[in-house]
Amino acid sequence: MVRTLSDSEVHQKAQIPSLAQAAFLLDFDGTLVDIAPSPEAVVVPEGLADTLRHLRAACGDALAVISGRPIDQIDHFLGDIPFAVAGEHGIAVRHRPGGPIERAALPTVPFHWLEEARALVASWPGTRLEHKQAGFVLHYRAAPEAGNAIREAAESWMRDADGAFHLQAAKMAWEIRPTGIDKGYAVSLLMETVPFAGRKPVFVGDDVTDEDGIKTAVRLGGIGLRIPADFPTPAAFRTWLASLVAGIGTEG
Repeated sequence: MVRTLSDSEVHQKAQIPSLAQAAFLLDFDGTLVDIAPSPEAVVVPEGLADTLRHLRAACGDALAVISGRPIDQIDHFLGDIPFAVAGEHGIAVRHRPGGPIERAALPTVPFHWLEEARALVASWPGTRLEHKQAGFVLHYRAAPEAGNAIREAAESWMRDADGAFHLQAAKMAWEIRPTGIDKGYAVSLLMETVPFAGRKPVFVGDDVTDEDGIKTAVRLGGIGLRIPADFPTPAAFRTWLASLVAGIGTEG
């Protein structure tokens, strides 16, 4: 059965600029796809690829995915569908398909933080350490009772960080990230270049890590939308996206 839009989703559709004027900058996990028990277990729903291809065509290529994941993981799931991709919360940005990946200048994570993080994960079965280029994430989705211990350890590292890093809450995770590099930074970079420049940014996300992107989109004259505040679920957001491009011809 085809899902119809709710009144609030119709309202959000009315808020956005015309597709000829809009640039879409979209989070991946929890926004385009449903949250999964592990990052590698996510599934790209049937129909999403076609929706995104039609959206990109309608927006003159101004479609980007801005994710906490590395760029190669977004490529694995979506291929060359988005024109631009920003990974690792803005640390890595690729402005066009096949283009070079630009990386922000980053501080070095103290080795003893990683040693302590490995020991912490070993002491709490079900937790997981995810390495990133300039930081790391401690996941506790499979061990929610470990959340407080992980937060306390991460806060102790931040007291020694001298402002170079900050602690970011995520869904059932705590992430240590370099200060000043976030999804808002990625939005700013992308909106300075073709095909995004001169358009009104529409940023959509679901997590606290997306708030910087939302704030920057609004500051640049666009809008920010949230799951579940504006759309109850990623499925509802996908339905809304499909409604935006309804009637646009299928590409060959």
